[in-house]
Amino acid sequence: MELPTIVLPNAVQLKTISIPLPTADVPSYKPLVVPPSDLREPEGTEPEAKETTEQPAPSINIPMINIDVPLPTTEVVVAASYAAVSAVAVTTFAQPFFDTIKKKLQKFIQGKIDKWKKKKLLKDSQEVLQKK
Repeated sequence: MELPTIVLPNAVQLKTISIPLPTADVPSYKPLVVPPSDLREPEGTEPEAKETTEQPAPSINIPMINIDVPLPTTEVVVAASYAAVSAVAVTTFAQPFFDTIKKKLQKFIQGKIDKWKKKKLLKDSQEVLQKK
């Protein structure tokens, strides 16, 4: 008895491609050095003297009572002015809207109160008629 056989063709040789290894630019940072909480000056040294260019706060002298009253800085005055102007502008423009809403709300509530009074008056008058 003869066994069946399969004749296979020769395998095709495939060329392999070369893939270069990936590279990346790794960021590098200077490490932060946090000083210890108990850091002190070395003995025998003095702190460096810093020049202060700070001017004294402006003030106005009231001659009658001889008191210096400090004046606000320019930044504070400018900020307060902007806040005041914007507040006045918003209330000026919003007032008509609030007045309209207020009138409608008052009219609605007054209508409810009038209905309640009318019902109560009717009820009271019916009770009086029934007693007679």
